[in-house]
Amino acid sequence: MQFGLNEEQEMIVSTVRSFVENEIYPHEDLVDRTGEVPEEVAEEIKRKTIELGFYACNFPEEVGGAGLSHLEFALVERELGRGSMALNHFFGRPQNILMACEGEQKERYLFPAVRGERTDALAMTEPGAGSDVRGMKCSAVRDCGDWVVNGTKHFISGADHADFIIVFVATGEDQTPRGPKKRITTFLVDRGTPGFTIRDGYKSVSHRGYKNMVLEFDDCRLPDAQVLGEVDGGFAVMNEWLYATRITVATMCVGRARRAFDYALDYAAQRHQFGQPIGKFQGIGFQIADMITEIDAADLLTLAAAERLDRGLPANREIASAKLYASEMLARVTDAAIQVHGGMGLMDDYPLERFWRDARVERIWDGTSEIQRHIISRDLLRPLGA
Repeated sequence: MQFGLNEEQEMIVSTVRSFVENEIYPHEDLVDRTGEVPEEVAEEIKRKTIELGFYACNFPEEVGGAGLSHLEFALVERELGRGSMALNHFFGRPQNILMACEGEQKERYLFPAVRGERTDALAMTEPGAGSDVRGMKCSAVRDCGDWVVNGTKHFISGADHADFIIVFVATGEDQTPRGPKKRITTFLVDRGTPGFTIRDGYKSVSHRGYKNMVLEFDDCRLPDAQVLGEVDGGFAVMNEWLYATRITVATMCVGRARRAFDYALDYAAQRHQFGQPIGKFQGIGFQIADMITEIDAADLLTLAAAERLDRGLPANREIASAKLYASEMLARVTDAAIQVHGGMGLMDDYPLERFWRDARVERIWDGTSEIQRHIISRDLLRPLGA
């Protein structure tokens, strides 16, 4: 890995950071206070992102995207991580899994999503199936040439304004020496499909305004044309396109941690006690040193994992390590930033208490810290026969 960015990558960083500072920051207090993103604000962010040429920048040029590499896209996400999740969502990064679209699906879903004409959301988690994906109960059975879907999904981010949902559903079961093993199929489900309901989910202390929704399927009929990938091939689609999304979580954690650190560093230099800046006291200065060391380490872990993907190398363990370390690092850094500020850190005069709240979910979604540790240890032990 080359340590340092080229001129084009530096331009990507400065462009996105400027966008976040000018188009995202001004609306953050309103969104955190109301839990809503005004429609006109969302549309303005989306329009400006398209004009900037960054909408769907995670897609290749041949389908209309910006064609950024994994490393370059990680840089984009890192800068977006500095801003409100509810607002930067409209910067527009459709699910890469849409690259699995075939034939007419490309015209109905892939290309409109890349152009910003239709928005998507991804639905996998259920009330009884989070980390255990094969434990899902939402299922589909064949009936008169269609698939009939019944069940519930929850914690579905972005479904409040999505035009269609990418849904993982159980479509069969195999008997194995370790017990029953469900087969999973991926479906493209349009909003408004009979038997398909999207309703409000739970109120979360993290990322206010970035809503989670509940999806309900009640004898929802879907034709074969709505199957994404192969029937019973949901895990293949998932493994090919989704595991790299953990890099997004890691990079955004790094960006948010750097913003929290900037507040702490400035405060440590400007706040005086006993006749000198508090940063000169070891109790504060050493915290500042630990914070930047952890942030830099998480940054390098994340960019190294992204570069492995660009070189076509296996990166599952490296991505898991980046997601694990960066999400846990963010918790430590936001907590330390509040400690540096003392009582003021918990006041809404500063956004630190929001960063602190937002940080908590990062160790849970896209695979909990425990799941990441399982992935890492399994990758290390399997070659040894353990």
